[in-house]
Amino acid sequence: MSLRQAARLARREMRGGLRGFRLFLACLALGVAAIAAVGSVRAAIEAGLAREGAALLGGDAELQFTYRRATADERGWMQQRATKLSEVIEFRSMATIGEGDAAARALTQIKAVDDAYPLVGEMMLEPAIPLADALADQAGLPGAAMEPALADRLGLLPGDPFRLGTKSFRLSAVIKREPDSAASGFSLGPRTLLRRDALEGSGLLAPGTLFDSKYRLALPPGQDPDALKRSAERRFSDSGMRWRDARNGAPGVARFVERLGAFLILVGLSGLAVGGVGVSAAVRAYLSGKTPVIATLRVLGADRATIFQTYFLQIAALSLLGIAIGLVLGAAAPLLLAPLIEARLPIPAAFALYPAPLAEAALYGLLTALVFTLWPLARSEDVRAATLFRADWTTTASLPAPRYLFAIVLLTVALIVAAGLFNGSWWLTLWTLGGIGAALAILVLAALLLRFAARRLSGMARGRPRLRWALAAIGGPGEGAGAVVLSLGLGLAVLAAVGQIDGNLRRAISGNLPEIAPSYFFVDIQKEQMPGYTERLENDPAVSRIDSAPMLRGVITRINDRPANEVAGPHWVLRGDRGVTYAARPDADAKLTAGEWWPPDHTGAPQISFAAEEAEEMGLKLGDNLTINILGRDVTGTITSFQEVDYSGAALGFILTMNPAALDGAPHSYISTVYAEEQAEAAILRDLAQAYPNITAIRVRDALDRVAEVLSGLAAATSYGALATLLTGFVVLIGAAAAGAEARLFEAALLKTLGASRRDIAASFLLRAALIGGFAGLVALGAGITGGWAVSRYVMETDYTVIWSSALMIVFGGIAATMLAGLGFAWKALGARPARILRASE
Repeated sequence: MSLRQAARLARREMRGGLRGFRLFLACLALGVAAIAAVGSVRAAIEAGLAREGAALLGGDAELQFTYRRATADERGWMQQRATKLSEVIEFRSMATIGEGDAAARALTQIKAVDDAYPLVGEMMLEPAIPLADALADQAGLPGAAMEPALADRLGLLPGDPFRLGTKSFRLSAVIKREPDSAASGFSLGPRTLLRRDALEGSGLLAPGTLFDSKYRLALPPGQDPDALKRSAERRFSDSGMRWRDARNGAPGVARFVERLGAFLILVGLSGLAVGGVGVSAAVRAYLSGKTPVIATLRVLGADRATIFQTYFLQIAALSLLGIAIGLVLGAAAPLLLAPLIEARLPIPAAFALYPAPLAEAALYGLLTALVFTLWPLARSEDVRAATLFRADWTTTASLPAPRYLFAIVLLTVALIVAAGLFNGSWWLTLWTLGGIGAALAILVLAALLLRFAARRLSGMARGRPRLRWALAAIGGPGEGAGAVVLSLGLGLAVLAAVGQIDGNLRRAISGNLPEIAPSYFFVDIQKEQMPGYTERLENDPAVSRIDSAPMLRGVITRINDRPANEVAGPHWVLRGDRGVTYAARPDADAKLTAGEWWPPDHTGAPQISFAAEEAEEMGLKLGDNLTINILGRDVTGTITSFQEVDYSGAALGFILTMNPAALDGAPHSYISTVYAEEQAEAAILRDLAQAYPNITAIRVRDALDRVAEVLSGLAAATSYGALATLLTGFVVLIGAAAAGAEARLFEAALLKTLGASRRDIAASFLLRAALIGGFAGLVALGAGITGGWAVSRYVMETDYTVIWSSALMIVFGGIAATMLAGLGFAWKALGARPARILRASE
């Protein structure tokens, strides 16, 4: 027979409607919809970032310098090429209200702007007044605007005074919307906006103070940003200049969105894998019900290929329908929820229909459908007619023909390659899909083990009829325990892994904080202030430890007289300025891994001690020369030692340390960490702030809370992806329960005839569901804990501890889900009359 004949047969069979394929369509549609929705939201954010690039950046291009403002030559170059130029200075400080012991202080990120700010976009204030009016003098004091979080913390209202450093300001308005806030990146404190010239007399920008100066340029129409970037880098890159333009106004945000979106799509693939289990079960059940039809076709002369093609065409058509439903849902959901999503996003998003993420989701859905349906479809080819007439599939070969196995492997490889190409990270793709594959393999083995153990234990449960009936049903061929363990188990495993990773991240940040972390970071301490600062702390019995070090920032521009990026690639150490310090002797806790420290009185050529782990990643070795741009000047030194640098516990840690003579003449300040008893922290901050108003204090607990807040958002986004997987697993679970409803009906009728009560039968059904759900939960817990350990240990590089509260919820969730689904479809069986059921089965 021909393919045309197979198509005709398939079309006739599908006239009966979609009965039996609701589970198939639901599983495929949910998986595709989740991936399409995530991809559409990511595309909307990326489009919004591209569209609003100039507003996010604050101009068409930006040149940034650290620790200094632009020189006259640099500023002249910018003015020659820009139609407008705006200077913004950003740094941290303390906002203070009140006097003496009653004073209240809060960390703030100061943003000092000029009259041209903002070049692009609009600043929205409350009350709604022009920015120039808000920053103008108010009753003899310079005006300022604050983010609401800072004003609320200090109890400030428009018109109230506060201090920055030694100068008083007056709050004029609170910031409702700041057009270029995303370009500033993560900050530990809310923003305070003021005029640049208002900083004079505040004592905040002393020599060595850590600040960034940003110069935003409005470019004339037709200006080539690539040519301008090359020109700026040729002229100023060795001076520590960093370039950005409106094509990527918030690169950190764009990179974060891209990576988070890629990870969520990979999590969505786990949902498709769960759906694939349901798809495979639905196809198997459908073909089993088609035994008489297939037998008739074989008797009438249909060959194996025709039978395979007939049902392959049906499954292909239904797969396309399921994918189409998923694409409609995945595209519509972000559009319908756009107002809610935009309200929670701190960045712009342009919601529309984007073909690329929809095509990606469709490809994933198509490959998944093929992988999971080829196996049951292929097996129908090898079943003899006599076996089909007996409606008995147990005698068929356990494996399909080799050509089908090869096709399944090839399609799986294609799925992995597609995921790697679309996500752009082979490492992340292989880790995630490898974890999904390993979890599936474990769950398959667990399902086989469950059925084997149930068959063996059912004979040992004599005298306990409820337990024996439950075990016998689990070990039987028609219960569907395997599909339940696979689908629910994989969904719970993903959720368990996410919960363990999130819990360990939070524990790594805040766990055991009093024992390992300092109470405060103090920055911008001037050299002449160090004796008084140290004396105040050393005489305090509540202070257990003080660590102080000179603090500079530098950009590694060259390695062995070659551009640094050519030698070490895009390593994170080279992506911006890094902390640099100097020391005559190694710290007491320092561990040199190679080389020797310089003599305390070394005054020769600059020498460098570099962080050992980062040096290995960058391919550095003893004797290499590094050129570091500090305050616009190049300092070239030789690496003479490597040392272990421990960044845990929020302690001081520098990538690069030099001998004192190399840097002592450069303007700089000091950074210090203070370990103190919690009840003494307030007095320490009060005394130091009164004596040295320019010093900025960063309370470590507050900083970690801020980081934890960001992590909670990440965990929530990942949990939504895991919940989509779990929802698909629950749909498969309901499908498996529905498929076994007829068997339960007959079983209940038979047990009632033999004298069992409805209570005993219901208890048996519930016990059966609890055993399957509990087993699936335990296996998922083991897989989730293992996956969480692998990610925490090898990706996050943190210690790992099982979060038992999250773990136990997974087990109980599995039990509750299976019991609800099982009881829902068993209710009809409990109320049916045995005589009618048994007569109908004759």
